[in-house]
Amino acid sequence: CRGDNPASDAYRGPDRSRGGCGHRGGATVGRGPVTGERSWDWRAVLFDLDGTLADTVPLILLCYHHTMMRHLGRNLPDELWIRKIGLPLRVSMAEFTADPAEVERMVTTYSEFQKTVHDDMVGSFPYAPDTLSALRSRGVLVGVVTSKGREMAGRTLACCGLVDLDVLVTVDDVAHGKPDPEPVIEALTRLGLEGSAREVLFVGDSTYDMVAGRDAGVRTAGALWGTSSRADLEMTQPDYLVADFASVLTLRPHGR
Repeated sequence: CRGDNPASDAYRGPDRSRGGCGHRGGATVGRGPVTGERSWDWRAVLFDLDGTLADTVPLILLCYHHTMMRHLGRNLPDELWIRKIGLPLRVSMAEFTADPAEVERMVTTYSEFQKTVHDDMVGSFPYAPDTLSALRSRGVLVGVVTSKGREMAGRTLACCGLVDLDVLVTVDDVAHGKPDPEPVIEALTRLGLEGSAREVLFVGDSTYDMVAGRDAGVRTAGALWGTSSRADLEMTQPDYLVADFASVLTLRPHGR
């Protein structure tokens, strides 16, 4: 399904950067944004935060290992946590204990430790801020839909230089986090686009993002630079897969 043009690694699916606050210079995500001719465009483009706009996986894994050592007394494989990135923190912790009180203690340990190391470890992937600016210059609304809480989402966005948003929906704003569609639907509601879901794109790196977007009725684009494999993303039948931010900017709504 991928196009023959090597300058773009976006394809249409089935129809239905590390060194403290700042932009990442070391991660290899792709080329910078390119602006195309103005055409029938998205009403809004929504992005996941961790692993999509923000290079936070090393931070997330450090907090995970700290919490597991504190509460379970041993290190666990990275893979156990990587497959949970994108879920609300309490949902993820509940898979390690059946005691609701212990879940809350683990969440507190994770959250409090994260606050002490966050700003030294977080930055944007290359070209993420430029991509949001390019979309806004086209008249497209931009927003973030994340499973982070509002406080830490705000800190991550500030470290990444991603503060000029039209909407931000966090896990604190909904009753059910991703993969439930509620966070995406909430973003549509706040933007006044409830009736224009098919003219909205949701870009995320996890299968939870793709399922939430699909069930909310928006177009979905799986980000191949994140934590989920191409095969896992393909299983959720996204409208697109994108290898870099430049490819995001080439996408336009189809099936008007």
